[in-house]
Amino acid sequence: MSVKNRIQELQEILNKHNISYYVYDEPTISDYEYDLLLKELESLEKKHPEFIADNSPTQRVGGQPLSSFQTIKHTIPMLSLANAMNQNELEAFDVQIKKFLNTNEKIEYIGEPKLDGLAVELVYKNGIFSYGSTRGDGINGENITENLKTIKGIPLKLNSNNPPRTLEIRGEVYINHQDFKRLNKERLKNNDKIFANPRNCAAGSLRQLDPKITSSRPLKIFCYGLGSYDGFELENQKQFLDQLKKWGFPVNSHIQLGFGYNFLKKYYNHIENLRSELLYDIDGVVFKVNSFYNQNILGNRSKSPRWAIAGKLKAQQAVTKVLDIDISVGRLGALTPVAKLEPISVGGVIISNATLHNEDEVIKKDVRIGDYVLIQRAGDVIPEIVKIIIEKRDHNNEQFKMPSYCPVCNGDVLRIPGEAEYKCQNKYCMAKIKGSIQHYVSKPCMNIDGLGEKIIALLLDNKLISNFSDLYNLNIEQIASLDRMGTKSAENIITAINDSKKSSLDNFINGLGISHIGQNASKKLSNHFKGDIHLLINATKEELLDINEVGDIMADSLINYFSDEENMKTIYRCIDSGLHFESVNINTETSLFNKTFVFTGHLESMSRSEASKLIEKFGAKSSSSVSKKTHFVVAGKKAGSKLKKAKDLGIKIFNENKFIEFINQL
Repeated sequence: MSVKNRIQELQEILNKHNISYYVYDEPTISDYEYDLLLKELESLEKKHPEFIADNSPTQRVGGQPLSSFQTIKHTIPMLSLANAMNQNELEAFDVQIKKFLNTNEKIEYIGEPKLDGLAVELVYKNGIFSYGSTRGDGINGENITENLKTIKGIPLKLNSNNPPRTLEIRGEVYINHQDFKRLNKERLKNNDKIFANPRNCAAGSLRQLDPKITSSRPLKIFCYGLGSYDGFELENQKQFLDQLKKWGFPVNSHIQLGFGYNFLKKYYNHIENLRSELLYDIDGVVFKVNSFYNQNILGNRSKSPRWAIAGKLKAQQAVTKVLDIDISVGRLGALTPVAKLEPISVGGVIISNATLHNEDEVIKKDVRIGDYVLIQRAGDVIPEIVKIIIEKRDHNNEQFKMPSYCPVCNGDVLRIPGEAEYKCQNKYCMAKIKGSIQHYVSKPCMNIDGLGEKIIALLLDNKLISNFSDLYNLNIEQIASLDRMGTKSAENIITAINDSKKSSLDNFINGLGISHIGQNASKKLSNHFKGDIHLLINATKEELLDINEVGDIMADSLINYFSDEENMKTIYRCIDSGLHFESVNINTETSLFNKTFVFTGHLESMSRSEASKLIEKFGAKSSSSVSKKTHFVVAGKKAGSKLKKAKDLGIKIFNENKFIEFINQL
């Protein structure tokens, strides 16, 4: 046998053993025998690199370290799932499905455990793994191809003699409990920081710029979803999952098929009872309409498919002691009591803090320092105190009282009538300043990458800045001089600051952190004043009230903010530093002015948000639902119920090409 043929033979043998081990959990040879075959292959490929295939088992060690991750746009958006918080909501889901499908027959569902990991997409071209990405924002993800190659459960080549031309597979990367404990034990030995929980560890491992670090982490994957595809046909989710296993993908063994609400309830209870026995973390169950035909009819909402739902499991709970109650101060001066807890593990996460929200919440639950309390992770994420264990209370535990002064600046504290919060009245409170800068640089605002909480704190401590306008006067040398900062990092931050100088007015308004003015209101204000900050600053209350959805509270908040001399100095310092805004040109003369569009299905040439911005230039607006007030519907691929409803209502419908032609003619 030639060297080339032996290499190919070894590659095929090892790939088949990988499928037996990772997909079917039925190892066909011992680890020792597997390692011998792998070493033989490595030796032959080292001598004959011209015969190394991209799908060789030896190519899982990862490539060269990256400087950053590239962005990849998903062919079909990776939508999130609507939640059912209890069994009543599961029943309502079933009723809604039958109503949409206009049937009284029991719906066939497939139930799957909802893993608490990191969602990814794997793309195959002619059976070969081409690239992979994170879910990201659902529209765009990060290219983590080299890191995904290190996960042995992901086939580098499909187990098929006739693979699909294109195949996009969705799955969840995770770390099981045993591997997680072993990893943290090793890190303790090496004096490395331990990971808080398996999910964070999995997510952090996949986002390593050096794939070799990823390859050292015990990552696993379960696959469950289908994106774009070409070259095969299947009728339902169950057939698809069976085919996944044949291709060589790991599929969860606890997936079941059933009919109607009784199945939803039974499976939900089954997984909830099974939860403590599972070797990995889950945070719910997922139910999908099994039929692809029915999935297509049901279609999608703006952010979630109508044919699937996540049944959230009851929060995991534990009892611990309240060691203290601290007060945190937010960017708007709100004082929030936070219970400092004796650290305890809840659902695999060490909990040491739980917010008490405000004085009313503390009084309602009567939480006192020294109390034993029942805590849970709300939605398996946010720690909260459910109740105190009154029988364990020491009679000396004193009732908690909110402070009379700000714990950060010692300024006056006031509770505004009608509001639940106490607020610090000192505008120069360091907590407020720090919070306002963090808000200003955040992604929904000015999107200044690299300026995290710690760096902002260092900049303030070193008196390099006193508010967000000072960011525009920083230089590379100043940032590089900070603790644990290098020249390259400093250069990146300065670049990000300079890039933010060309922004949209809505991002800037949002970044100002004006009370009661959020992202949506900022956009309406920007559009109304056509991107001109001066028109907004000088607007009267009457002018503001003329804007749709702007009421008295919002108008008063804007007037008060722009009447403050210090606020105006900060704004003009930003402008003087080179900050300028793209003008918003809304053509009120076009036939689209005040018309409503609904975008449904998958658009190939642009995202829905890009399409929405396009029509806004002509004075139109977009909506997520079809009604009698809708003027136009743009239907992309796999358009569902919205398209049907538009037809029933006689609404003008465009496909993507006709929509683009229509816009170009305006």
